[in-house]
Amino acid sequence: MRPLKIAFFCWESLHAVRVGGLAPAATNLAETLARVHEVHFFTRGPGPDEKNGVHYHYCSPQGGNIVDYCKDLSLQAVALFRGEDSPPFDLLHFHDWHFVEALHILRDRRTVLSFHSTEYGRNGNQKGGWWEFGEISGKEWYGAYIAKRVATVSRTLRQEVMNLYNVPDWKIDAIPNGIDPNHYYMPIDAGAVKQEYGIHPYAPLVFFGGRLAYQKGPDLLLKAIPDILKNHWDARFLFAGEGDMRDWLSRHAEDMPVRLLGYLDEPNFIRLLNAADIVAIPSRNEPFGLILTEAWSAGRCVVASDVGGLSENIDNFVNGVKVRASPKGIAGGINAVIGDHETCCDLGRRGREKVEREFRWEAVAGAMERVYARI
Repeated sequence: MRPLKIAFFCWESLHAVRVGGLAPAATNLAETLARVHEVHFFTRGPGPDEKNGVHYHYCSPQGGNIVDYCKDLSLQAVALFRGEDSPPFDLLHFHDWHFVEALHILRDRRTVLSFHSTEYGRNGNQKGGWWEFGEISGKEWYGAYIAKRVATVSRTLRQEVMNLYNVPDWKIDAIPNGIDPNHYYMPIDAGAVKQEYGIHPYAPLVFFGGRLAYQKGPDLLLKAIPDILKNHWDARFLFAGEGDMRDWLSRHAEDMPVRLLGYLDEPNFIRLLNAADIVAIPSRNEPFGLILTEAWSAGRCVVASDVGGLSENIDNFVNGVKVRASPKGIAGGINAVIGDHETCCDLGRRGREKVEREFRWEAVAGAMERVYARI
């Protein structure tokens, strides 16, 4: 398609404020599109004015709660947008609910709203009485209503958004997140990396990488550990990430072969990812699951909950193991492969092959361009 002038609105990025998986998803899509198009990225700062072909514009929002904070974020972003709107932007791409006020102000333009998850998926099963849950869900509904087109990161999330917010099927597309698989592969001495964390080089290492939050299910993995140790007494477990479940996990991990590492910078995260024997993804809800394609890129064996995008993308016992999102299910899946090095390697190799076929950023950006063309 002809080169476009595109505005991205996303509350996090890889080069300034980073919170979770939304940052690499939006940033890498923007950078891939910027090879052809002029892309401006409105987000929180500070950070570089230009990076990998993308122009960045930064807000410094304030607010007593997340809803007011994001309203201020939207208003600041619109002011910055006005200053860059000559010549006018061809298309505006909003990521999740944080900029719905900006989407409202600019609703007469060509707009796309991408759902990377929903508030129901993140918090609906545990915080239904939390007032912000209703506010954020309402903003998601309104954003989907006024956007010219809606995108989701999986077919499962597409159906969820349609069911929650009555979005018609003709208006909504499923476009997966992409990845640069070579970025997450690192030739390392796995035994030496394990030793750095006090683990015997031959001991099986199960790795969890993600937010320590109810949605991601780190408690389910922790509760599965006793049953795994009955099968493999020398198994060891590393949890990388921060979140509101950290204190609970710390209390209940006493006397277990578990370490909570907190937030890891990317190089150390990638080293551990490549040293793991099994990457566990025990999520209760997972619209896509970037950790899946990261683990596959490293050629790792994945044991994951049979939910959302994980269920959609894993072929059971072909390129991973799918299990019920419960301690018993997770323990059973890990026990099925933890002692079989050849099977673990085969599953990881086939996962890497699937990433190469389906999830490179060039293919994902091309699919998103087709969404833009429909507008």
